Amino acid sequence: MKRNIGRLEAQLLAYAQMRGWTTVRTGDLRKPMRLSADQERKLFSRLARAGMIARVWRGLYLVPPRLPLGGKWSPDEGLALATLMAARGGRYQICGLNAFNRYGFDEQMPNRLYAYNNRLSGDRIIGSVQLTLIKVADARLGATEEAASPDGGPPAIYSSRARSLVDSVYDWSRFGSLPRGYRWIRSELEAKRVKAADLVELTLSYGDRGTIRRIGAMLEREGIAETLLRKLDRVLPATSSPIPWIPRRAKRGPVERRWGVVWNGEA
Repeated sequence: MKRNIGRLEAQLLAYAQMRGWTTVRTGDLRKPMRLSADQERKLFSRLARAGMIARVWRGLYLVPPRLPLGGKWSPDEGLALATLMAARGGRYQICGLNAFNRYGFDEQMPNRLYAYNNRLSGDRIIGSVQLTLIKVADARLGATEEAASPDGGPPAIYSSRARSLVDSVYDWSRFGSLPRGYRWIRSELEAKRVKAADLVELTLSYGDRGTIRRIGAMLEREGIAETLLRKLDRVLPATSSPIPWIPRRAKRGPVERRWGVVWNGEA
């Protein structure tokens, strides 16, 4: 059923469409629509509650490219995230479960969007888009690729295929991705969709010591060239406290001394 909207609501949407706007800010409509600050605020609030525009940040709203006939409107995930990050002057990359699904590692379709970024942390909702924002240092952003938007909006920025494999080991606790991540790495190497050299460089750039130990131990088992293994080996200090190959399993099994890893199961 077509949603009934008032005259001011229709004027706002028509004016934004005529101007080709994708966003409106507090103050944009006061002069052209002859509104007081209070009237404008209430107008934005009514449209947002009705699901016809989407609040991004304080005083910033996404608006549909056409009058939404017959129901609520919500921006696509990439547009919502890109608009929020632009408003905050931040960088981001879609990661974790969304990247695992994009590259075919995992068939599960996440019901929210996970993103590393350098501005915000926590959960947020824009329209019907649910975001989990993971604030990281600038140095942990990188190794990305762009994905075209389905509706011609700005491209979405994803962690690359190889970077996502590293993150499956680095951020295993957040994404529940081990031991499955080891199988993904093995499969991608065998299919030559990623190169061992790239995986090593990204591990050094975006991993921590635990990530380096686990990926080093795995790559040695896979017969990767010693020259690449030494790049990982030489940044690790000697340790007398080995970590489990598969986290959250009992730390029982033989110890790989080179990497400081307890082989506590197969992946």
